Amino acid sequence: MICLMTLASVYQSTDCAISFELFPPKTSEGVDLLCKNVERLMQFGPKYFTCTYGAGGSSQGTTLEVLQKVKEITSLPVASHLTCVGSTVKELETYLTEASRIGVDYIVALRGDPPKGTTQFEVTEGGLKYANELVELIRGQFSDLGIAVAGYPETHQEAVDFQTDLTNLKRKVDAGADIVITQLFYDNDDFYRFRDACQKIGIEVPIVPGILPVTNFKQAKRIASMCKAAIPQSLESAMTEAGDDQDQFRVGVEHARQQTIDLVNNGVPGIHYYVLNKSEAAADLLDGLSLTSC
Repeated sequence: MICLMTLASVYQSTDCAISFELFPPKTSEGVDLLCKNVERLMQFGPKYFTCTYGAGGSSQGTTLEVLQKVKEITSLPVASHLTCVGSTVKELETYLTEASRIGVDYIVALRGDPPKGTTQFEVTEGGLKYANELVELIRGQFSDLGIAVAGYPETHQEAVDFQTDLTNLKRKVDAGADIVITQLFYDNDDFYRFRDACQKIGIEVPIVPGILPVTNFKQAKRIASMCKAAIPQSLESAMTEAGDDQDQFRVGVEHARQQTIDLVNNGVPGIHYYVLNKSEAAADLLDGLSLTSC
């Protein structure tokens, strides 16, 4: 049996702690495939797995089922995403109670994006408005749960400016977050600027970069546009020249591999990989790497 760790202690080693993010499949076949991919990813020694849920909480139940399966397969800690969208405080408390009951160890506490078809976040009557309020709720009533919050190296799309976004992040950390996991980015310099700015403003918890390997350029552009992540010209040119899907996959995986090597060499405490329920890209980019922070 693997000894479960607090979320803060995951990042106290000199090694670069690896974690993977999943999303709830829509079919039983999808769940079976997810489990096979989780088993494959275990060769890289992840510290924990996280699982998202659909917009507006549409797949919360499936998320908990997935996390139960992952914990059975791996004996590792697991983390559930939780947003303020569409939920009252009582409903959030109910979810947290159930998550704790089934063995969820950590929560990724988010305000959440506006539901599909809308452009602005609206507070649910009896609900919460900001992620820091959700952190406060968890820390106050579910103190055994570790808490991660989101950071945005290229600024949240709804933020007035970079500094305001940082102030909001510090508010979440001060409310009791253990770590910050960043939104995906494709240029490590964006992360380093963000990390330095966090330190200057007094954010002292681990800042964990989030990486999504590019495996299909069309998909990458769509995802990047949704979160306002810039794709470097060098990567765009290489993907365009690659042409077919197989060559694009190789180019994207190599870019993520080089991102990983550079991040480890620059002392990141860990890396969180958005694997989209697949293992091939993550397996290829991590194969043979020594993930020890300098």
